[in-house]
Amino acid sequence: MPRRGRPPAGGAAPMGPSDLVLAGAVARRHYVDGRSKVEIADEFGLSRFQVARILTEARERGWVRIEIALPGHLDDELSLALRDAVGVREAVVVEAPSQPESATRDELAAVVAGLVSESVQPGQVLGLAWSRTIEAMSRRLQRLAPCTVVQLAGSIAVEGGSAGTVEVVRSVAAAAGGEALPVYAPLVVEDAATAAGLRRQREIARALDRSRSLDVAVVSVGSWGPGLSTVWDAVTEPERAEALARGAVGESGARLFDGQGRDVTGDFDERVVGVTLQELRDTPVVIATAYGARRAEAALAAVRGGFVTTLVTDAALARRVLELAGPSSS
Repeated sequence: MPRRGRPPAGGAAPMGPSDLVLAGAVARRHYVDGRSKVEIADEFGLSRFQVARILTEARERGWVRIEIALPGHLDDELSLALRDAVGVREAVVVEAPSQPESATRDELAAVVAGLVSESVQPGQVLGLAWSRTIEAMSRRLQRLAPCTVVQLAGSIAVEGGSAGTVEVVRSVAAAAGGEALPVYAPLVVEDAATAAGLRRQREIARALDRSRSLDVAVVSVGSWGPGLSTVWDAVTEPERAEALARGAVGESGARLFDGQGRDVTGDFDERVVGVTLQELRDTPVVIATAYGARRAEAALAAVRGGFVTTLVTDAALARRVLELAGPSSS
């Protein structure tokens, strides 16, 4: 690469110190300082084409190495691959290395908090289900447009959960400076008659009614199996077996669905105090979280069911979903 003002020679001949200094300076101006080829050419007395050749040779010789490191361990390529494979409007994948589930939940919660802040517009209605991830999200919200915050389903006691759904809804509403519409009821009650009676109570009915006109909803997806769903233990053994016989692979807000995302109804469904999957399908933006390869079938089914527009997950689940959604699985 001759001195400034002359084009670099072809091939990979050794370069002198002044040529190397020029190459380094040109590359630094372009890749670090963000200056255009025209600006660099003017500074060093080169043509734009000479600058382009210097940059190309610097890349080819390995002097310039471009590394993309997004904050929060986000994997942009896997996110786009997942989005395109399953057909969601948006997918965000966190490259979570081997770590405790709590650490993965925290990373997903930060992503969801950012998506909620981006999605909710002033005067809209935001619906929140409960999960450990959504609870963590509520603590990470840094800004939120004024909105009404609705609890999408009754509360459930989960080991390791420090705040219930009512507290999460009130916390997010306070951050938004908006109204909170909580549901003072369990998620799953003893019988259908009790559930129907609770749904008619004034405050609960008001919250569930607003759930029919949501703008944005945040939910979690669990697999229908032990240790993979927060409501598995709230269901009797005969009801679990009945749901499995009907093809249930997952649940969201205690609403069960099969491998194609179709509702799986039965006795258990009538004991739930909360929104239906159809009401989620009618919501313009539904941000769903799920993580771990064992929940991949449920996450894919939820997307197929049409009640998820944005999927936030970890790399293990994303890669497994890509396997399940591949041509050989269709």
